[in-house]
Amino acid sequence: MNETFARYNRRTHVIGRAVTVATLLMLLGAPFCIGGILGAMPDLGAVARAFLSVGLVWTVSSVVEFLVYTPMLGAGGGYLAFITGNLINMKIPCAVNARDMVGAKTGTAENEIISTLSIATSSLVTILVLALGVLLLAPLQPVLQSPVLRPAFDNVVPALFGAMAYRYYRKNMDIALTPLVLTSALFIFVPSLTGSTSFMVIPSGGIAIAIAYLLYKKGRKGATE
Repeated sequence: MNETFARYNRRTHVIGRAVTVATLLMLLGAPFCIGGILGAMPDLGAVARAFLSVGLVWTVSSVVEFLVYTPMLGAGGGYLAFITGNLINMKIPCAVNARDMVGAKTGTAENEIISTLSIATSSLVTILVLALGVLLLAPLQPVLQSPVLRPAFDNVVPALFGAMAYRYYRKNMDIALTPLVLTSALFIFVPSLTGSTSFMVIPSGGIAIAIAYLLYKKGRKGATE
């Protein structure tokens, strides 16, 4: 089993890296190809300045998301999730829910397989829903723009993550309470931080890790006394 899983992981990394490189080349090359064909190439100096203004910020966020999400998803799930995108809204909730349904543990072969299958299914469903959305965009436009339903659409993600987070907070309230209270207070008193939730993962995660470590040390000390 271990050797089979090791071969699976090696092959996953080979395919994942190749597809990632191909995806990056297509994403970066498409604008230049279109610009060259249409004779509307952008000013590369302006592009570089624009990238420096926002790219450096999102680079930090990207590294943080990679370090946080990859252990949760495993190799196959990680490649699929980062290539197809929409991690926070779709891929992470889908993988976490599937893992909890089957009782798989993070870092196990079962978690790798479940994460990969769930994210692949989520990606296919997303493509199907987007295709239907494009076809039905005109008929559904009055409904989607309805002032009655707009508040619901604006709060789908907070509601989703609130329901998921409660399950973990309830199991580890002594660890979750402090970062939850601190980050909630920051968002209340500094509303502009709500647009930087990825960066808030760093301090809140650091606080949670520190509390978990202190509780672990306290538990070990109590056990030896």
